[in-house]
Amino acid sequence: MPEQEPAKRVKNFKEVPLGYSEEAAIAEASRCIQCKHAPCIAGCPVQIDIPAFIKSVQEGNFEQAARKIKEKNFLPSICGRVCPQEDQCEKVCTLAIKHQPVAIGRLERFVADYERLSGKTQKINLPKQTRKKVAIVGAGPAGLTAAGELRKAGHDVTVYEALHTGGGVLVYGIPEFRLPKSILGYEIDFLKQIGVKFSYSHVIGMIETVDELLGHHDAVFIGTGAGLPYFMGIPGENYNGVYSANEYLTRVNLMKAYLFPKWDTPIKKSGRVAVIGGGNVAMDSARTALRLGAEKVHIVYRRSRDEMPARIEEVEHAEQEGIAFNLLQAPIKINADKNGWVSEMTCMKMQLGEPDSSGRRRPIPMKNSEFALQVDTVVIAIGQGPNPLIPSSTPDLEIGKWGNIIAETTTGQTSKKGVFAGGDIVTGGATVILAMGAGKIAARAINEFLK
Repeated sequence: MPEQEPAKRVKNFKEVPLGYSEEAAIAEASRCIQCKHAPCIAGCPVQIDIPAFIKSVQEGNFEQAARKIKEKNFLPSICGRVCPQEDQCEKVCTLAIKHQPVAIGRLERFVADYERLSGKTQKINLPKQTRKKVAIVGAGPAGLTAAGELRKAGHDVTVYEALHTGGGVLVYGIPEFRLPKSILGYEIDFLKQIGVKFSYSHVIGMIETVDELLGHHDAVFIGTGAGLPYFMGIPGENYNGVYSANEYLTRVNLMKAYLFPKWDTPIKKSGRVAVIGGGNVAMDSARTALRLGAEKVHIVYRRSRDEMPARIEEVEHAEQEGIAFNLLQAPIKINADKNGWVSEMTCMKMQLGEPDSSGRRRPIPMKNSEFALQVDTVVIAIGQGPNPLIPSSTPDLEIGKWGNIIAETTTGQTSKKGVFAGGDIVTGGATVILAMGAGKIAARAINEFLK
């Protein structure tokens, strides 16, 4: 897929991959051998009939391809851009045994973009209305998917969202250059067109509780995500110039700091930035800092590149853009000047030992290996936990030791009758498509419950 050149794209927030032409999409789709056992379907958390939609692309019938995808997935423009296909459907593609797998994610993106840009959005024929009311708490990937599925089943669905717009992590966490917000808006508008209602700036747990929601709804789905940032617990984390990745990306993405002063939210102009972590959020933070004008950006990660959980494409894009990878290093202290602003970070070199519970080799500090890294901004991107607001305001909801809601894997049913949950609030931070899969599973169970 063609992309913006690195030297050009680091100076703007426009999308990096430019998309397939019709001819390129047909050529890529023609590589699919339409194998009978179709392992790619099993590799997709929402079970899209991948061979069928690809066959339609092969034949140039892009509208039919879009219809086939939307039988299972209401957010194809998003999934085609941010889902880790290399670890899911493409990983088990039969061609991948000896060759490159079919670019399923890029084809999904092409099909969704074709539908959007052509104005040929399919219409959904809704069944007779059931008069059952469902509250969806959280307008992230899990909540949006559950809302679409339940509305398609004929239920009255309202999504309650704490922020002033929908999307959850899609809108506050993923930068414009990876997921343009106009595309997210299009996907949410589609849900509105089929009758899903949205109530924004509506903080469940503060304005009203889950118990109160149950007073005027027949079922509740909780998909409030993992919005609680984790910190390292090292000295200096409270100095000026230290951000959680959540705050850093929210300021830039949701609050449009990259457009300041046209938009009202400022963000610190950095010279040298250190981003702590090796996942997609760390890559997003580092690449964002570069576009905000930083002279030098470091990814500081305590393991090697092989252990990095970030998507391969995101790591490659970061490298192409000139971001420095300080691997096998870990911060142990953040230092500041006399005014309390970050001036440097003390790090320690690491070496890899035996695998830990994550399956990755454990980083072990090397004695007498401390050194100083000159930086003026530190972004901590080491993960995040479940949003604590719903668990703390719903006393009879069973909660795990890390603050996550306990829910059955096959149904999303919680310990509270009529209340279901899914996505990062249950699993902790995971992928968009896994959250969508959880929303789909819960919607199916809620539909059965309402019957």
